[in-house]
Amino acid sequence: MSNVEQSYDYVIVGAGVAAASAVKGIRSQDGAGRIAVLGSEPDKPVYRPVLTKDLWLKDDETLEGSSLAGDLDDDAAVDLVTDTTVTEIDPGAHVVRLADGSSVGYGKLLLATGAEPRVLAVDPGPRVIYYRTAADYQRLRAVATEGSHVAVIGGGYIGSEITSALVQNGVQVTLVLDLEDVQEQMFPRALAATLTKAFADRGVTVVHGSVEGGQEDDGGVRIRLGDGTSITADAAVIGVGVLPRTGLAEAAGLEVDNGVVVDEHLRTSDADVYAAGDVASYPDALLGRRRVEHVDHAEKSGEHAGKVMAGADEAYGYTPFFWSDILDYGYEAVGETSSRLDMVEDWKDGEIGTGVVYYLKSGQVRGVLLWNVWDSVDKARALIEETSETPIPDPESLRGRIPFG
Repeated sequence: MSNVEQSYDYVIVGAGVAAASAVKGIRSQDGAGRIAVLGSEPDKPVYRPVLTKDLWLKDDETLEGSSLAGDLDDDAAVDLVTDTTVTEIDPGAHVVRLADGSSVGYGKLLLATGAEPRVLAVDPGPRVIYYRTAADYQRLRAVATEGSHVAVIGGGYIGSEITSALVQNGVQVTLVLDLEDVQEQMFPRALAATLTKAFADRGVTVVHGSVEGGQEDDGGVRIRLGDGTSITADAAVIGVGVLPRTGLAEAAGLEVDNGVVVDEHLRTSDADVYAAGDVASYPDALLGRRRVEHVDHAEKSGEHAGKVMAGADEAYGYTPFFWSDILDYGYEAVGETSSRLDMVEDWKDGEIGTGVVYYLKSGQVRGVLLWNVWDSVDKARALIEETSETPIPDPESLRGRIPFG
């Protein structure tokens, strides 16, 4: 491609949050090295949380204002190339190969390929949106006008956030759940049931079932469920989880196990190849090996990988957190927050509204959910670290450990 040079000091595959943060990390150590950022999406990097949050809820928020490309575009030694597919990486030759047949050499390589949506038996299209990118937002925004009807498939992180955003924009929503309640795989049952009722009280039609198929139909969509019923709507948003994009790493012979396996410096099994963000399986300093799909990790791990690629010698010792706003509720959380773990619920005045949920395994706190409780993520991390060294004999003693504020 004419706007890509033959070789760079650093090549980053992927052009999302982790990639933009990696450039920042490189520049903190190396002010002049040549950098190529190669993204498959047509759009430049954006701060992804706004796609389900601020762009729907704040009148002054724009895609342009959420761009992360400013520093990259202003740096003459950075080539940001979008709509470009990397088809192969060759660690032995220190090159990546592109779909047009050209090759780009590198000194250090970062895989920031992220994750891709799990796909159901419904083909994506203008009105069937596997929601993840800026282009997905633009397509949905064009259809989801006040009074329109959107089917949302999945009640997890993305499904609950986009349902909340649509309802607050006057859109009629049918929410299809394969479990009983919203976010049931994460929240305690009573909290999940409370949230599901809150959606229903706001006019959301909650349907239980599995999707068997569907297609765009007469200017809208038709979604078929396993019980034989159908849902017709102006559009469908499908959010049923993601899979790490590990294909390039696997084909290159790098170690892959639920993500690209990296060490404490975010280095892969090849000394000059690194991975960060959603795609990386990394050794968390508090929780052991894990893979995290949230933006805080993409930012922090991307920046750290950039620093190490440019010569820093520091371990990635950060345990990321995540957050969400759903209707009138908000939360922050850190660590492993799976409802399959043991849970201790600590609610203010004994009623679901403000509280802390502790997630435990063998007396060790593995995660903390801060429901309408703020500025307590560091306290949660400290508790995870403390109990990793000294497990708690009586989980009920956790009540009150983190104040409600």
